[in-house]
Amino acid sequence: MVAGALGVLALAIVVYGSTGLLRVWQMKQEVEALEREIVTLRGEAHDLERAADQLRNDPGAVEKIAREEYGFVRAGDKVLKFPPTPGGR
Repeated sequence: MVAGALGVLALAIVVYGSTGLLRVWQMKQEVEALEREIVTLRGEAHDLERAADQLRNDPGAVEKIAREEYGFVRAGDKVLKFPPTPGGR
């Protein structure tokens, strides 16, 4: 009886202790999630580096952003303004 109780206690300590199997499994899951996040962030960083390089070296890319996002026009350009469509699109 005592040996059985000690066995259960030992098993509980192994599974639920501060360095138990449950905690090890949780930490492994956290590491895997962080590794996936690192891969995603590296991809985003690569995309941003490519975009920054393009903006540094391609005047056409800068002009495209200036025209599309900020509404800039060159002298002599004709600007056509259309009424808003129903529904805000």
